[in-house]
Amino acid sequence: MIDMKKLDKVLRRVEKPARYIGMEKNAIKKDLNEVKVKFAFAFPDIYEVGMSHLGLHILYNLINEKEDMACERVFAPWVDMEEEMIKEGIPLFTLESKESVRNFDFLGFTLQYEMSYTNVINMLNLGGIPILSKDRKKEDPFIIAGGPCAYNPEPIADIIDFFVIGEGEEIILEILEKYKEYKAPKGNRIGFLKEVSKIEGVYVPQFYHVKYNKDNTIQSMDPIVEGIPKIIKKRIIKDLDRVYFPEKLIVPYIETIHDRIPLEIFRGCTRGCRFCQAGMIYRPVREKSVERLLELAEKLEENTGYEDISLTSLSSCDYSNLEKLISKLMDRYEDEKVGISLPSLRLDSFSIGVLKEIQKVRKTGLTFAPEAGSQRLRDVINKGVTDEDLINAVSYAFEEGWSTIKLYFMIGLPTETEEDLLGIRDLGYKVKDIFFSLPKEKRKGNLKVTLSASCFVPKPFTPFQWVGQDSIEKFYEKIDLIKQNIRDKKITFNYHDPKLSYLEAVIARGDRRLGKALIRAWEKGCKFDGWSEKFDFDKWMEAFKETGIDGDFYALREREIDEILPWDFINPGITKEYLIKEYEKAKGEELTRDCRLGCTNCGINRSFTGGVC
Repeated sequence: MIDMKKLDKVLRRVEKPARYIGMEKNAIKKDLNEVKVKFAFAFPDIYEVGMSHLGLHILYNLINEKEDMACERVFAPWVDMEEEMIKEGIPLFTLESKESVRNFDFLGFTLQYEMSYTNVINMLNLGGIPILSKDRKKEDPFIIAGGPCAYNPEPIADIIDFFVIGEGEEIILEILEKYKEYKAPKGNRIGFLKEVSKIEGVYVPQFYHVKYNKDNTIQSMDPIVEGIPKIIKKRIIKDLDRVYFPEKLIVPYIETIHDRIPLEIFRGCTRGCRFCQAGMIYRPVREKSVERLLELAEKLEENTGYEDISLTSLSSCDYSNLEKLISKLMDRYEDEKVGISLPSLRLDSFSIGVLKEIQKVRKTGLTFAPEAGSQRLRDVINKGVTDEDLINAVSYAFEEGWSTIKLYFMIGLPTETEEDLLGIRDLGYKVKDIFFSLPKEKRKGNLKVTLSASCFVPKPFTPFQWVGQDSIEKFYEKIDLIKQNIRDKKITFNYHDPKLSYLEAVIARGDRRLGKALIRAWEKGCKFDGWSEKFDFDKWMEAFKETGIDGDFYALREREIDEILPWDFINPGITKEYLIKEYEKAKGEELTRDCRLGCTNCGINRSFTGGVC
């Protein structure tokens, strides 16, 4: 355990000491000397962000239900805490036991965002753990990683001992049980890695060799250890009703990003938006039954006391029994003033019935995601919503008393024109006109329309994985065009930093040669890169230059269809042939139907069964 006197002294000097003390309601503390496997769940961002991540709560409780296993939490300390820890010689520690992470068997990172990778490196350094896998000794913990970014693990392949591809609760106990076998006879690190690499869904980077062509593209990637798979197949949960889900959640002392019960209603998505990685890698759709959800809601509400239940999924309005579920939840919780919320609403599946139900307790702003400003471009990305859908949805909302609307868009989408960009402005004005076309007595509150634009980042395992991203300069031109054409105080236009989106694309589509640049950027002081006040683009550019990395090669280059991509060795269930077909359909502005209406041959049902398939 770390020196508690030093920690007490440090906590008096930092902002938000509650980030580091643990001891929250429903936290679990075990005697680490009494368990066989010690697992530290690491979230590479601050406490408030990490505690809002549902995956943390699931794995934390799942592992801790095993008597001979312990799972504790660790987050990236904010810069003030890090300075104090270094000054006092305090290593990175877990919240439950205040034990150095170096003394755990596993340090497991969830990779939700590419721009958190320097925090992964920084946390290893603060924990006194060698940054490169090859430098770790027998006494060091195994560094593992999973999450959506693990679908291209290559940029941090030299840092992570092994990756978990797919849904963590399906595989984690299998890995930890295997470790117990290894630990008993005091096996060596390589021996355990060889054993764990035989588990479906596990990827051990050091057991594979990559060759490159003269033009820097990949020539081949092959296993160099006998008996390990050439292709890594993702792991999925088949039946969400029977899968583990916690009945208690840790309740923080301080406000987090999402202070509510996250009630996961289904996984996957059948819509097939061509820019969306999550919609591809989390297939097939698997729903929880209304009965199971009501049972979980009852227990979670009882054990947490939260005043809001958020129905979470990739597209919550597509849940087949949504109105029934919301109606039953409202019947149960309306008198207790527990609200029901949906993270975002699809325009075409918008239901006035649903809206009427969720507003009974409290009104919040409404968020819709048209994604593109024109019908043509929405067809290119297979969004499948129309201006008419927006008009109907917003009209319903205003008539029911809403006055705050957010619309999300992407700029830099393939085939985008000036007309498409100005369509973003036009939709904002259209929403305003709908509000003011209502009789005065029917308008409630002050209208506020927010148009928010992110910069398109081509991601692995999407039909747009071959597309070159717009340059930073091009993004700024497009942003200026929209800004200059919005002259209305009721309409706010927000946009993401193109420089950050460029780096996200470099890392999202990078190969393992990128690792040295990530480490160099960290050495220069880069961390919390997703936080605008900490992001330093110039340091990243210096790191690329010093390590011989051409960022444009990864982000801006259009890739050939037959090129070997860094992530081609992973089987997410959907076939490359399907992605190519969807890419071609995008160029032809051709829609693909929702696969609930009929199979679109993505390939998922050849490898996996369950859900719609």
